[in-house]
Amino acid sequence: MGAVSTADRVPGDRAPKQDRSRATRQRLLEAAVACLAEHGWAGSTVSVVAERAGVSRGAAQHHFPTREDLFTAAVEYVAEERSTALRALFPEGAAGDRQAVVAALVDLYTGPLFRAALHLWVAASDEEPLRPRVTELEARVGRETHRIAVQLLGADESRPGVRETVQGLLDMARGLGLANLLTDDSARRERVVAQWAALLEEALR
Repeated sequence: MGAVSTADRVPGDRAPKQDRSRATRQRLLEAAVACLAEHGWAGSTVSVVAERAGVSRGAAQHHFPTREDLFTAAVEYVAEERSTALRALFPEGAAGDRQAVVAALVDLYTGPLFRAALHLWVAASDEEPLRPRVTELEARVGRETHRIAVQLLGADESRPGVRETVQGLLDMARGLGLANLLTDDSARRERVVAQWAALLEEALR
């Protein structure tokens, strides 16, 4: 039987390595968001994230050379995951239940992702190297969230005032997220969601 050459082994060896690399990257991204939400910017170093993800600091820096790279990528990654999950909840759009859509959109701003993003925004206000990256990230995430809201609500933005109504909903959701940071605001939030859903039904009909 002939010897197996190095070239013959490479394709089979490469796939598991690529899979491990992707898995490591995902663990780092998820750990970064969790650390940022729990400890804020000051307490979320690359070493802390690497330890939480179960990888070495060197492995973390292989994927994300700088702290800014890690945390901006992490918030964007989780935002994309949440957007995908939100679309999956309503594959047919609002389907006549705009209150459920409003509640789901508000939930985007009351979980760990929003808390992590908020810490990143605050850090960017003080750290000049971070500011342009976070500003660009926030703009991209904001545009995508607006697109999803329009799609799920079945809103026709060619009509006067509809775009502003949808944006008002998202601004309101962000405000509810801020109110929820210090205390459980769920009871009041349910009433606000119901009222906004009623207003949207009137505005979008």
